[in-house]
Amino acid sequence: MAEEDFFEKAVSLVEALIFASASPVKPQAMKDLLVSQDLAEWGEQLDIVLTEVAHRYADHAIALYAIAGGWQFRTREDVAPALQKIVEKPRRLSRSAMETLAVVAYHQPCTRAEVEAIRGVSLGQNVLDSLLEEGLLMPKGRKEVPGRPVLWATTPMFLSVFGLNTLADLPRRDELVAEESIGDEGAS
Repeated sequence: MAEEDFFEKAVSLVEALIFASASPVKPQAMKDLLVSQDLAEWGEQLDIVLTEVAHRYADHAIALYAIAGGWQFRTREDVAPALQKIVEKPRRLSRSAMETLAVVAYHQPCTRAEVEAIRGVSLGQNVLDSLLEEGLLMPKGRKEVPGRPVLWATTPMFLSVFGLNTLADLPRRDELVAEESIGDEGAS
């Protein structure tokens, strides 16, 4: 088999793995698949393989995105609005749940008391329960202080739901403040 054929097989296998997976596929899973198919050299050059997979979808309604430390096919942002009335929307989170999630995302790991102090209001158990049920928060141990309160952190599902590859992809505070002030000027 020619080198070109090995590359094509590697690209096809990675493409199929990502397509078949409901969640983002980690690079190690792709490498393991390529090794199992005697294509280990392409596992070491996974960036080239992924670039080719992405290139194949350059003119399609779906694209390859880096999500939660892995790779996933998703609908392109420019065609997604057309699907909003057809595709069932996931349940929306309450304002208090979104605020709690934002505090945890930016200050993790943090305790319930720390979340309450930042938000300025008490945190209802139902808010924590809904975030746990949605798989967006998880316990991350206990803080070494009296009472040993639970530390909370976001999950890989949080990254996936919000289309982030890592927590470093969260907007910086100064970007959020700048957007708020622009919106305030437009309201005048």
